[in-house]
Amino acid sequence: MLAAPSLLTEAVAAPTRALSSGARVPVLVIGSGYGGAVTALRLTQAGIRVAMVEMGRSWTAPGSDGKIFCDMLNPDGRSYWLKDQTDAPVSHFMGAPYNKAIPRYTGVLDSERFAAMRVYQGRGVGGGSLVNGGMAVVPKRQYFEEILPDVDADEMYDVYFPRANTGLQVNSIDPTWYNSASCYQYARVGSSQANSAGFKTVSVPNVYDFSYMQRELAGTAQRSALASEVIYGNNHGKQSLDKTYLAAAAATGRLSISPLHKVTAVYPAAVGGGYTVEMQQLDTSGKVVANKTVTADKVFFSAGSVGTSKLLVTMRSTGRLRDLSDAVGEGWGNNGNVMVGRANHMWSPTGGLQASIPVRGIDNWDDRQHPCFAEIAPFPAGTELWISLYLAITKNPNRAAFTFNPTTGRVDLSWQGSWSGPSITAAANMFNKINSREWTVYRTDLFGGNKTWGDDFTYHPLGGCVLGEATDLYGRLTEYPGLYVTDGSLLPGSTGVNPFVTIAALAERNIENVIGNDFG
Repeated sequence: MLAAPSLLTEAVAAPTRALSSGARVPVLVIGSGYGGAVTALRLTQAGIRVAMVEMGRSWTAPGSDGKIFCDMLNPDGRSYWLKDQTDAPVSHFMGAPYNKAIPRYTGVLDSERFAAMRVYQGRGVGGGSLVNGGMAVVPKRQYFEEILPDVDADEMYDVYFPRANTGLQVNSIDPTWYNSASCYQYARVGSSQANSAGFKTVSVPNVYDFSYMQRELAGTAQRSALASEVIYGNNHGKQSLDKTYLAAAAATGRLSISPLHKVTAVYPAAVGGGYTVEMQQLDTSGKVVANKTVTADKVFFSAGSVGTSKLLVTMRSTGRLRDLSDAVGEGWGNNGNVMVGRANHMWSPTGGLQASIPVRGIDNWDDRQHPCFAEIAPFPAGTELWISLYLAITKNPNRAAFTFNPTTGRVDLSWQGSWSGPSITAAANMFNKINSREWTVYRTDLFGGNKTWGDDFTYHPLGGCVLGEATDLYGRLTEYPGLYVTDGSLLPGSTGVNPFVTIAALAERNIENVIGNDFG
């Protein structure tokens, strides 16, 4: 199924493949993240030509340093989307701000700010797969059945989750190597301390190629995971979507990708059926260099939970898709994300060399009162800091809504800061016990303002166009035949684990039904 990454590079970079204003296409996919990549592959394999537009750039050309991406310790313009300063999750250290001035550029990571929440999103061909830690976790079946009760769980766990894992090239770390590798000292310390406090820890699969990482540590391959690369992209090792699903779709010859194209409107075409799609072409400074209008017979929204929800809420509120369900924009959650750091004793070093790819989690999801799954996260600063860092995923019932503000012309998100309370309670239930057992304390210098909890940002935005509420059970926007949603906005605010495998598997399920029923 898979093809060489060079084929994707050709499809993205060839100027003759980019969309021209006035073009008509059978299918337009908005966004190149997990849902869009799965959709594009299955459609092209079915013989259907697909035009894909992506707001971010094509990350194929190296910079002046010979690298495509920059690392976390030396950020430059490639790091953030149109910002003058970095906006890292760990924004402070030892009481001082840690963010750095950078040139304004269409970088790979966007930190989009709402009133009480920052949402991290990937910008580029491959979407969030470019900037995440690659933890490929299938949700617990009981919880999946709770959040999506109308989806056949047997099919998901027997067919679509395995299909997604194959397409994503998921692999697992060799346990013998893990137990001795110096770069995972931090994970072994975190696991041991959790176990001593009575918590179960589990190994977590990943899309990073662990055989490549072994060569990194042996000194026979260029370092990436061992060179503080992850949230601003990995130059090597990671099987991101541009190397898997999108490469395979490009190999069919039926996929064209237009990077640096931002869709601003979708509405029924005045003549000839289908949908008019308006978009802006950007340069790498964010300047609009062209306005384009194309027509598509069918449109798949895969701009992510935030991007899809904002676009559809705007279209409904401005009358261009006025008949969309009132449920569009509802049901948004942050997957219960909260980050925390602990200060270890001098006799519990976490390692100066830390792999940026997490491989262990603390699994306390079966706690009925305070379910929590915590990723044992790296702190790849290049020196020993005795810090254990975690990203907790909790069962937070609070849900926000996207609403269009006619005064500003922008879309607001109703999330309130106090709504992180259930997540903090669940995380504290776990980490208070670990601190008590280890006689350790929290780090309160990492998130600014003497804060213990990083609770004002999320890596896992979910919801806004919930399956079976805003859409039918396969992502169709039924008020407008030929419009579909195929990304994380379909999931009702929570998956209980890192969500991208669930997004990909659901997209596999949905597009199979759509191809079988909506394409003659």
